[in-house]
Amino acid sequence: MEMQQDLTINALDAISQALPRGVLIDAEEVRFLRRTITERISYMLLTTATGLSVAILFVIIAYIVGNGVGGLDLAFFVETPKPYGEVGGGIAQAILGTIEMLLVSSLISVPFGLATAIYLAEYGNNKLGEVIRFSLELLASLPSIVVGVFVWALIVRSVTGFSGLAGSIALAVIMTPIIARSVEEILRLVPRSLREAALALGVPSWRVTMQVVIPAVLPGVLTGIVLSVARAAGETAPLLLTALGNQFINSDLGKPMAAIPLQIYNYAVSPYPDWHQKAWTATLLLVFVVAVFSAAVRIIMRNFRYVR
Repeated sequence: MEMQQDLTINALDAISQALPRGVLIDAEEVRFLRRTITERISYMLLTTATGLSVAILFVIIAYIVGNGVGGLDLAFFVETPKPYGEVGGGIAQAILGTIEMLLVSSLISVPFGLATAIYLAEYGNNKLGEVIRFSLELLASLPSIVVGVFVWALIVRSVTGFSGLAGSIALAVIMTPIIARSVEEILRLVPRSLREAALALGVPSWRVTMQVVIPAVLPGVLTGIVLSVARAAGETAPLLLTALGNQFINSDLGKPMAAIPLQIYNYAVSPYPDWHQKAWTATLLLVFVVAVFSAAVRIIMRNFRYVR
């Protein structure tokens, strides 16, 4: 702000000096010039900041694509990793493990997240609702490694050992607060008059919620769920402490299970150039998956308008 003011003052001084002697600028013109110059400087600064942000994103994506596209082939998707030092193989077991753990974590987190969101939106205007909201926001802001340590101490160490189920639970813990808070805000967009109109017809409150409120903002609810899945798909730290990883195809959730982020980590820390290439290719695949989720959200929301 001080920089903008200094630039404005300098600009006005330059304008005043450029005018012939005896020509004065009245107060209204000075204010207009000040507003114009300030607006243009602000516009330039905002445009520059936006351009830098977008440029950084494109640089990252271009770098990932440039390094990862060379490893795309059929074997990458259908084969398991080769033994240490050998060239070839793929990440089939990681793709399968990611799909399985995301499905199980969604089955756990979606019902809990939706139920919590409905309670907070419909009945949470009290002290208990405030406590729940604060707890969800705190849980959503926790580093994922903290969630991994918690699930490791509570489940891995004493119940299941390293397993796909433990990894699914860790991802569910990450997904639940995201679903709950995002869906709650979506449900609050439904006007109170719509609820009152349904209640005036004698419809029970639970049916109003399930058959009037939720259908009115269903695309938004799906958006919250998809965003939580996209967040969970890229988590590595909690899976290192729960699912551990596996070099073979495994569909048993009771045993260690691979995932794409885990495979990226294992390939990246290896000393083999071929595995480094596969780490970049797996990163490209993960970015593509997240992009598909984001595109799905936009397609769902494109022609939708919330009830007003």
